Amino acid sequence: MSPSVQNLSGLDRVIHEPARLMLVALLSAVESADFLYLLKESDLTKGNLSVHLSKLEEAGYVEVEKTFRGKMPHTEYCLTPKGRTAFDQYRKSLSSVLDGKGK
Repeated sequence: MSPSVQNLSGLDRVIHEPARLMLVALLSAVESADFLYLLKESDLTKGNLSVHLSKLEEAGYVEVEKTFRGKMPHTEYCLTPKGRTAFDQYRKSLSSVLDGKGK
């Protein structure tokens, strides 16, 4: 096995899951996003989206702010500095694997 392919085992497993990768990529492009935006853009179910956002929050990659707009609950998500760093590192690691360069 080539050294670059062996680097796949070093990828961040929290981010590597396809749905979470999509959410982190969406959040990396904006300052913050609400639940409905992420639901629409990701095409995940409400339950699935909640579970993946919770995993990202547990890892310290996503910060959640719950407020009310009038009487309606509003939940906003943003990548933390740790999340942005982890996503940048993930992209670099994956790129090195795909380019065949290793680390």
